[in-house]
Amino acid sequence: MQKIQGNDVIIEQFKMGYFTDVTEKMQLNEIQKQPFRISSNSISLGTAAKVTWAKIELENLDKKIQKIYLHHPYAYHNHKVELYEVIDNTLVRERILDMDNPATLQWMYRGSAVFDIELQNKKTLYIKSISFSHQWFSLNLYNEDQSKRALLGQYTDIALLVGMILALIIYNFLLFISSRLKEHFYYSCYLVCGGFWIALSYGMFADFFNIFGSITLKWHLSLVAMPIFLILFMINIFETKSKYPIEHWALISIIVLLTINFIYGLFDIVTALKYSSSLAAVMMAVSLSVSFSMLFRKHSIALFFLIGHGLFVIFSILAVFFYKGKAEFNYINSHGVGIGIMLEALVLSLIIAYRIRILENLKIKQADLQLLASTDPLTQLFNRRHFSLAATELLNKAKQMHRPISAIIIDIDHFKRVNDTYGHVAGDKSLRCVADIIRQQCRKHDLLARYGGEEFVILMPDTRSSKAYALVEEMRQTLERTEVSINKTLSIRLTMSSGITEVKPENINLDDVINQADKALYTAKNNGRNQTQLSTF
Repeated sequence: MQKIQGNDVIIEQFKMGYFTDVTEKMQLNEIQKQPFRISSNSISLGTAAKVTWAKIELENLDKKIQKIYLHHPYAYHNHKVELYEVIDNTLVRERILDMDNPATLQWMYRGSAVFDIELQNKKTLYIKSISFSHQWFSLNLYNEDQSKRALLGQYTDIALLVGMILALIIYNFLLFISSRLKEHFYYSCYLVCGGFWIALSYGMFADFFNIFGSITLKWHLSLVAMPIFLILFMINIFETKSKYPIEHWALISIIVLLTINFIYGLFDIVTALKYSSSLAAVMMAVSLSVSFSMLFRKHSIALFFLIGHGLFVIFSILAVFFYKGKAEFNYINSHGVGIGIMLEALVLSLIIAYRIRILENLKIKQADLQLLASTDPLTQLFNRRHFSLAATELLNKAKQMHRPISAIIIDIDHFKRVNDTYGHVAGDKSLRCVADIIRQQCRKHDLLARYGGEEFVILMPDTRSSKAYALVEEMRQTLERTEVSINKTLSIRLTMSSGITEVKPENINLDDVINQADKALYTAKNNGRNQTQLSTF
C-alpha cells in the first residue's frame, strides 16, 4: 500500500499488483476476485498480455483530503486505458480513455494519460491497459505541481534525437542532390524512416500533434522500411552486385522478406508487427554475417559498418527482449531501438564522410593525371594536345561574342647551335629560361603552350594585334637582356623571333590561324631574326 503524506508527492518507484486477462472480457467485479502478482510500477509483458489490469492501494495519512494525479506516460501507444476507483470494494468513480474516441480524450495531455484522484482515507485503483500488440506501461503518482513538471520535461530527449537525425537527413539529401550518389539517398531514406519511427514510438507525435490510437498503427511500418534502405545502403557501399554475389543474394533475400512483411502490414498491421521481431532477428543475423564477410575480405569500410550496425543490433536485441516481456523495464531497454538507430546513424555518417574523402582524393588524382597528360614535363607549360583543344574553345567563344583574338608563335633563334655547342643539358636550361620569361609576361587569361621543339604558341583573347605586339616585344627584350647560366663559368644569351596574327571573328579554323602566324614568324626569321612581325588574318 502506498502511503500519501504531505504536499510534495513524487512516487515514481513503488510496488503494485498486475493481472493479465487472457479472456479479454472480464469485468471489474470479476477482476477484484483475481490474484494479482506483485511487480514494480513499470512492467513489460509482451504480446500475450493485451489486456492487463494494475492494482494500486493508496492510503492518505493526512487529515485533509489529498488531490493526486496518476500518470500513464506511455498511454499514447495503447488502445484504451480505464481507471476504476474503489473504496471498500465499492466502485466510486470510473473513467474510460479510448484513443480513438475524441470525446474521452480530456484525460490525455501531451501523449500521457493523467487522471486526478481525490484521496480522503483509503482507496484502491484498478487500471485497465488495453494494448494493440505489445503490453508495456509505467504508472506514477504526483501532486499537482509535480504533475505539471513531469509533463513539461517528458520528451526533451526524444526531441534531441529527432533533431540530430533531421540535421543528418537534410545534409545527406543535399549531398545526394549535388553528387547523385545512391548511397546518400539510401542513407537519407533510412534516417527518415528511423527518425519518423522514433518520433512516433516514443511519444513526440503524441506530444506535439496529439496523434495516437489506431490511426498510427500502420505508421509503424516505417520500422519495417528502415532496414530495407539500410540493406540497399550496404549493397551500394560494398558493391556486392558486381564483386560479392553470394553476399548480394543474401541481402536481396532479406529485402524480399521485408518487402512482403511491409505489404502484408498494409492490410493486417497487428499480425505484421507480431512477426516483425522475428524478421528483425533474421535481418540482423544476415547483415552481421555480410559485415563480417566484408571484414575478412579487408574491405576498407567494413569495420566502421560493423561497429555501427553492431551497436544497433545490441540495443535492438535489448529492446526486443523488453517488448516480449523478457527484460526489465528501464530506459535503455524501452528506448533501445531509438538509441541503436541514433548510434548507427552517427557511425554511418562517418562512413559517408570517409567515402566523400576517398572520392575527393580520387578526383584530385584524376585532375593531377589530366594535368600531367596536358603538360610539357620540361617547361611545365601546356603541351600541343591541350593547346589544340583549349584554343578551339577560345576561338569559338571569340566568334560568338564578336571579340578580337590574337595568335603568336615564338621560336628561339639558332637553338640547334646551342644544343650542338653546349649539349642538351644547356638546351634544356635554355628552354626553361625562355618558358619562364614568356610565362611571366603573359596574362592570366592567355593560353600558353610549348608547341614543339623550341617553338612556343600563345592565344590572347580580347586582344588586338597592336596590344599583342607590345606584349611580345617586351618578352623579346627581356630575353635579350637575360643571361642563361649553363654552369659556374659559362653563361649565354638568347634571342627569339615571333609571328603575330589577329584573327577575325568569322575565321576560327585553328590550323589556318597557326599557319598565318607561322608565315609572320618566317618573315621575322628571313629579315634577320630577333624581331616580331605582324600578319592580319
